Amino acid sequence: MNDYISLRLDIEPASETASDIMAALLADIGFESFVPDAEGLTAYIRKDLYDAGAIDSVVASFPMPDVKFSYTADVVEGRDWNHEWEKNYFQPIVVDDKCVIHSSFHKDYPHCQYDITVDPKMAFGTGHHATTSQIIAQILRMDLAGKTVIDMGTGTGILAILAAMRGASPVTAIEIDPAAEENARYNVAANGHPEINVLLGDASRLPEAPRADLFIANINRNIITGDLPAYVRAMRPGATMLLSGFYEKDIPVIMATANPLGLTETGHTVKGDNWTCLCLTLNP
Repeated sequence: MNDYISLRLDIEPASETASDIMAALLADIGFESFVPDAEGLTAYIRKDLYDAGAIDSVVASFPMPDVKFSYTADVVEGRDWNHEWEKNYFQPIVVDDKCVIHSSFHKDYPHCQYDITVDPKMAFGTGHHATTSQIIAQILRMDLAGKTVIDMGTGTGILAILAAMRGASPVTAIEIDPAAEENARYNVAANGHPEINVLLGDASRLPEAPRADLFIANINRNIITGDLPAYVRAMRPGATMLLSGFYEKDIPVIMATANPLGLTETGHTVKGDNWTCLCLTLNP
């Protein structure tokens, strides 16, 4: 079994946004899993891939200048990591009593109409984050039979998988991070939906996908506002858009870009630390 490095980062001031951004940056240099908490997060990387200088560079270039970090690294001897995830971190989650998300190593979990198995390389996209669970709840309320779906920034592929389970076809999932894209490919196959087209890349890959009846993007405010014109070009008139990865207070910023593109807000939900899921419609 592989030995790992456990990197503990305390964040001041602590926030989910800072933890999410830091985890994404650490994923780029080889970290595999992340456990956020109220003070920061703990990240894990194989010992042979650990580079202290790379950590220093990530911290020095962090895009929120007012955020400060203190961090320590410890060796964790090889162990059954599936067991560790099951015991300590990734527990099954149920959304609206209709959808259960669990890992392949879970043996005792509730049974629901929609059963999704994910084996995450990182803590993103397990359904536990308020952004993901809110989009799941919206998908569960929609009639997606025969509808075309694009899931931008798919992560582990959960949202694309659920859309396919709800009858959507075709479904395209796009992910910019190579490790996450590989994980999404594994998960869509493991859930019996290899027909989901998983693409590696950013919004530049959108012209390769059929235009969407439902467009999903669970990323962050700045990427969404920058890419909204490309998103709209990938949608059919009258299509629905679900956006998340930002706070309720960010909605006016999103709408300042969305309204001139022909998008109208039809509602939004709020969960956790004011994370929101914004529902929009593209004018016919």
